[in-house]
Amino acid sequence: MSWGSELWDQFDNLEKHTQWGIEFVEKYTKFVKERSEIETSYAKQIRNLSKKYQPKKNSREEDESKYTFCRAFVTSLNELNDYAGQHEVIAENLTSQIISELSRYLQELKSERKLHFHDGRKAQQHIESSWKQLEAYKRRFERDCKEADRAQQYFERMDADINVTKADVEKARQHAQSRHQMASDSKSDYSSYLQKFNQEQNEHYFNVIPNIFQKLQDMEEKRIDRIGVCMKTFADVDRQVLPIVGKCLDGMTKAAESIEPKTDSKQVVESYKSGFEPPGDVEFEDYGQAMKRTASDTSLTSSREAKEKPVGKSKGKLWPFIKNKNKSPKQHKEPLSHRLNDFITSKPKMHCLRSLRRGLSLKLITLNSHVRNLIEGSGPEDFSHLPPEQRRKKLQGKIDELNKDIQKEMDQRDALTKMKDVYVKNPQMGDPASVDPRLSEIAQNIEKLQFDSQKFEGWLAEVEERMPSKSDTNRRSGLYETQNNLTVSNNSTVSNNCAQDRESPDGSYTEEQNPETQVKANINPVLPTSSTPEFDDEFDDDETLPTIGTCKALYPFEGHNEGTIAVAEGELLYVIEEDKGDGWTRVRRNEDEEGYVPSSYVEVFLETNAKGAMTYI
Repeated sequence: MSWGSELWDQFDNLEKHTQWGIEFVEKYTKFVKERSEIETSYAKQIRNLSKKYQPKKNSREEDESKYTFCRAFVTSLNELNDYAGQHEVIAENLTSQIISELSRYLQELKSERKLHFHDGRKAQQHIESSWKQLEAYKRRFERDCKEADRAQQYFERMDADINVTKADVEKARQHAQSRHQMASDSKSDYSSYLQKFNQEQNEHYFNVIPNIFQKLQDMEEKRIDRIGVCMKTFADVDRQVLPIVGKCLDGMTKAAESIEPKTDSKQVVESYKSGFEPPGDVEFEDYGQAMKRTASDTSLTSSREAKEKPVGKSKGKLWPFIKNKNKSPKQHKEPLSHRLNDFITSKPKMHCLRSLRRGLSLKLITLNSHVRNLIEGSGPEDFSHLPPEQRRKKLQGKIDELNKDIQKEMDQRDALTKMKDVYVKNPQMGDPASVDPRLSEIAQNIEKLQFDSQKFEGWLAEVEERMPSKSDTNRRSGLYETQNNLTVSNNSTVSNNCAQDRESPDGSYTEEQNPETQVKANINPVLPTSSTPEFDDEFDDDETLPTIGTCKALYPFEGHNEGTIAVAEGELLYVIEEDKGDGWTRVRRNEDEEGYVPSSYVEVFLETNAKGAMTYI
């Protein structure tokens, strides 16, 4: 149906209807705008939520990233962040594809409607003006007709009156004729304008108004169609991001499915494994053995036993549960006289007593180093304060980090070298000498990094050599079973005690101390030579150790602790005692100057016959 033919007389109603259509477009635009604001606000809140729970740059979060469920959570946060980005895309598309388009269309719609109704009002005013003109012609014709009738009646009355003069009658007749002429002219004008008005009215209601209303109808249909397109776009904007949203949700699902409880439980072992061996059986301490000894064995025995009466009984704790985990399980300490008796009767076991003295000296050297680190307030560079397994991981991580830095520096060096070659071939591009300072700096950095890497590799090799294997565990278990056997002879008991005093679960040499001595050693650490007066007095007359090989210093060692010796890089020294598993090698520079150096700092060349001679059983 056409508005022009059906609604030719509903100009005012059509004006109201089209105005309501414009208001509806404005309302829908406002609706989409608020939806866009909601999407923007929602995306912002989702991004803030994802950012709030993202891992921070600290060691705690780095440790957590080792677990699959933590990595899955981080992946879910990243997917959630991408999900928020899709809501931002929705808001942007709503703004660009609907809000902007409707705002521009509203301006065009209002202008078009205003133009059409202006033409309609103009046509309406024209037909109304013609109607008024027609009414004026009609009223004038009516007035002239009445005037002509009155003039005719007056003439007839004057003509019938015998008392009126002929001149008056002639005047009345002429007046009546003029009035009839005026009425005839008015009639002619009225008839002519009436015909014109009918033509204009026909044109108005069958051509002008229908054309204007048809344009309004087309405008309204376009408006409705545009609203439909916008509503479809409103849905398509959401539909366009659904694949990416689905991928985000699939990523979250995949992250959740990647969680492996078994792997996480193994990671707990990797993170907290100390590398220590479980403690063996506690040795049976035969306090009745002292009563079986007779005074005839040695006079020194009775005098020492009289002086060394126990003041109290205390049970030694197992080493993993002691506060200082570097301590070894406490062993029963026999009087020195007993060991001297065994030493006298069993000469080939001198290496046990020498190892005992060596272990105590090296232990105090290590203690001094630890105390110095505690006083300075920083952990040791070689991570020696950590358990073996954790120390190995830290050293390996440090080596990997240094290797990455070395590779980075080498890449920079190669790039600068190529740049220098280009400058040499094309001097106009730059001065080759300008690259030399940077190349020198990079060379120094590489040299320093390689030195640090070799240092840490030495410490790593030391740790890996000292970490106990399954065979060591079996051997130690057998050793504890031998100690628990009460029928073992005194000589084998002393030999086992020497081995226990020398070896501890962390691979270092240890010696039992009473509580008072331990407190003094922790507060005021003393030097190895001054802390063992008993051993120094007993063994000052030891013969000079023979040379078993040579060594070359790989790195400089300052040797601050007493008992150590300072060496320079590349210096050649004589080896008089090889590493017993504690990380120290005893060397000699000349007849009067000898001491311990870290085994990782030297390259040892042992003589073939010396290796066999220095092998301990």
